[in-house]
Amino acid sequence: MTNTSFKEKDMQSIIGWILRAGVFISMTVVFLGGVLYIYRHGHATADYHTFKGVPDFVHNASGIINGIFTLRGRAIIQAGIILLIATPVIRVIFSAIGFVLEKDYLYVGITLVVLLIIFSSMLSGHAG
Repeated sequence: MTNTSFKEKDMQSIIGWILRAGVFISMTVVFLGGVLYIYRHGHATADYHTFKGVPDFVHNASGIINGIFTLRGRAIIQAGIILLIATPVIRVIFSAIGFVLEKDYLYVGITLVVLLIIFSSMLSGHAG
């Protein structure tokens, strides 16, 4: 029978709470952005003869932040998607903190390698 310390159970509880809260918050943000988008653009007729991609303002952080402050639905939806993507990354960061507290340095190293891979993939634009 294995005894788990209070720190380990507490850290697992915190990590579970982070995942649940991250998904709920991102879902709420996407929903609110969708409602706002439909309120503003729901009456527009779709033109399927010409392709109109995503507007340029949702391609960078400053455009998304500016879009949130001006209550643009697409920017709010994009922020919710970014929050959803950030949730497991935050979980990995808290896992590394938990391993440091448990003094399990092998898993600290493995977790930091995973974070390095995630951040290098994000910065390089290459996946896999």
